[in-house]
Amino acid sequence: MDFENAIAAHVEWKTKLRGAIAAKSELDSFTAARDDVCPLGKWLHGDARTKYAHLAEFSGCVQSHAAFHREAGRVAALINARRYDEATAALDGGAPYAKASMETTIAISKLRKQIEA
Repeated sequence: MDFENAIAAHVEWKTKLRGAIAAKSELDSFTAARDDVCPLGKWLHGDARTKYAHLAEFSGCVQSHAAFHREAGRVAALINARRYDEATAALDGGAPYAKASMETTIAISKLRKQIEA
């Protein structure tokens, strides 16, 4: 797993969501909400589960990653409902999306360190 790319891809979601708000375009909120579709999610639910489920940081990474995608899907649904002000507020610092994003980045980094130790 390329952990740096995984972190970058999840950070990029904020740009994607803000872009959809600005363009007033729709997103696939169902897919955004799924934690088993992106490369990291496929890995966490596949090979990594077999190899690393015993590691202390593994379950935390799975949980924070799932929470991130739930929040991304929720924001995408707000955008699709044309509730742009609410979607913008949902991306602000301190909102659940921002918290989930930060926690996911930290969890990926912690899992990486544990695997590489």
